[in-house]
Amino acid sequence: MRLLTLTDFGVTRRKRDILRGVNLSVGTGELVGIIGPNGAGKTTLMRAALGLIDCIGHSSICALSPRERGRAVAWMPQSREIAWPVDVETLVMLGRTPHFVTGQRPRDEDLAAVARAMQRMDLTEFKGRTAMRLSGGEQARVLIARALAQETPLLMADEPIAGLDPAHQIATMRSFVDLARDGHSVIVSLHDLGLAARHCARLIVIDKGGIAADGPPRDVLTPALVRGTFGIRAYLESTPDGFVFQPLEVVA
Repeated sequence: MRLLTLTDFGVTRRKRDILRGVNLSVGTGELVGIIGPNGAGKTTLMRAALGLIDCIGHSSICALSPRERGRAVAWMPQSREIAWPVDVETLVMLGRTPHFVTGQRPRDEDLAAVARAMQRMDLTEFKGRTAMRLSGGEQARVLIARALAQETPLLMADEPIAGLDPAHQIATMRSFVDLARDGHSVIVSLHDLGLAARHCARLIVIDKGGIAADGPPRDVLTPALVRGTFGIRAYLESTPDGFVFQPLEVVA
């Protein structure tokens, strides 16, 4: 089953092509990392695919009604600001909004979904605390939990591990791996190529307005691509613990 399909997809702003000729599809059970240099269009691709900004071409998600989108895909933007003084459990419960009808109170299944999401993000002990009073990294975990509580077939997250400590970065990526193993799909933009290489089954490289590479990390992160796209030299090795990618130095 295809959860996202983009055909002849692109974005133009101020008469300049940001993205053009993008064709891709994401099926069930995939953990897909979107990587690329700053300004390549990773966030633009995700937001346009969701219908949040104007685009050309076809997006299967844009073809859905707003309510259908809310049940088909959960979206976590880069913004991490929590601007209202509600407790963590209430904030995570907002992820269940697409499943409610007007005036409906949370059901047992909603409470269970929220509990699962908070447990995944190591937040159970925080459920009664005011979200605004948490640290930046803790607030990021709350917002990830809100997206997880939506329990949609597809989750799209823009830099979800930014600002997290190493342990919670790894734990978050492991949560995404588990979601994919359970049959959901996750599309996540990342700047940490090491975590992308280790946890994502598929990487899509965005560069110069289009897709520069698409495939398994070992096939995508070649020395030539790493040098040409990111301007770095890196250590790459297949180990018993998985594929290891470690940037070493900037190259001319």
